[in-house]
Amino acid sequence: MKLSRRTTAIAIAGATAFALVATGCSTAAPEEDDTTPITLTITTFGTMGLDASYAAYEKAHPNVTIEATNLENGGAARDDAYTKIGAGTGLSDVVAIEEGWLSTIAEVSDAFEDLRDYGIEDNKGDWLDWKYQQGTDADGRVFGAGLDIGPQGLCYRGDLFEAAGLPSDRAEVRELFGGDNATWDKFYEVAAQYKEATGKPFFHNPSFHWNAFVNQQEEGYYKKDGETLNIEGNDALKEQLGRIVDASNAKLGAGLPAWGVGDQAKKDEFATYVCPSWMLGIVKGYYDEGTTDTGWDFADVLPGGSANWGGAFVGVSASSEHKKAAADLALWLAAPEQQAASFEAAGPFPSTVKGQELVASSTDAFFNGAPTGELLSARSQGVVAQVKGPEDSAIQDNVFGPVLDRISQGDITDVDTAWEEAMKLLKTVVK
Repeated sequence: MKLSRRTTAIAIAGATAFALVATGCSTAAPEEDDTTPITLTITTFGTMGLDASYAAYEKAHPNVTIEATNLENGGAARDDAYTKIGAGTGLSDVVAIEEGWLSTIAEVSDAFEDLRDYGIEDNKGDWLDWKYQQGTDADGRVFGAGLDIGPQGLCYRGDLFEAAGLPSDRAEVRELFGGDNATWDKFYEVAAQYKEATGKPFFHNPSFHWNAFVNQQEEGYYKKDGETLNIEGNDALKEQLGRIVDASNAKLGAGLPAWGVGDQAKKDEFATYVCPSWMLGIVKGYYDEGTTDTGWDFADVLPGGSANWGGAFVGVSASSEHKKAAADLALWLAAPEQQAASFEAAGPFPSTVKGQELVASSTDAFFNGAPTGELLSARSQGVVAQVKGPEDSAIQDNVFGPVLDRISQGDITDVDTAWEEAMKLLKTVVK
């Protein structure tokens, strides 16, 4: 689904009106007491790890049944939310919101309850300041309670590194790529060494590299005002696209899709992932539960420096018939203890200070016993929240995503063509 800013506005325009109708403009529906049986619906996406806490909530609230829907990824969740708000068919009671489409939701935040009315300010200090602010609209309404952040490191196959004559110890791997001074040029240099030694590609698809690079910039697809596009004439972005074209021409990538490559990973068809914290759960999901002897490891390094990719929030729909109960569930899921449980289950790194403290000593047997709590905390240092514009996720998915896939598959082999194709798509997505 491609959404221009105009079509997004049209699709979302009914949100406020819909919310007002659903809530009777100002008077909330009467709330049941805590013995009335109710069902609360929640829509999530990807591997958020929230389902690890549902049973505990139901046990503590015997009258509540949680009916959960989990969509494939943030893009699918975005389209689902936009469609339902625009059509007035109603959102779930609790809705997971991805960072990339926060700004669009903020423009129609009346479609969601103001969590200040349900006590979120009592625990405002729990969150990283920038994370709390991201879920707040221009009028100060808190429409989303922060769940996770996405600090990025490097997932790599230590066994395949060893076979290529490269170091496999995670501290040595960090230094291999340059440590605190790691660059994308050095990353592709190591990729070339791996390819020369093994004849195999180093990475699956360049889109992860692109997204990481964009998030490392002071300004990404939009200027700091959140309104002005920052793409046409952006030499830094074009230069990174050129690196990716050169790497793909050298067959350093496997030419695979960006997602759904578990079988290829298990067949040793590539050796690395640029991994935001939530990606750890996706990689683990490729294998049978409890599997540990896979060769995967995780290193405290990212070419180009620190970056945050993604992170989610939970909001309470203004159309919910059980607003107070839904807010209780949403705030409970966003509390430090549940953030820690989600991390242990699936990898999303807590956005609360206490949540990070709770997972500080966590290790992951799947990733060769890596101290993931400690490493992700280190990777979160230096991250600055980037302003995301209204079409940020659509630009990522529908402008550069298709171009990167064509580069990966060898259909585009020079940077000027790649850039021109991206600019053509930009004009169809953002109008």
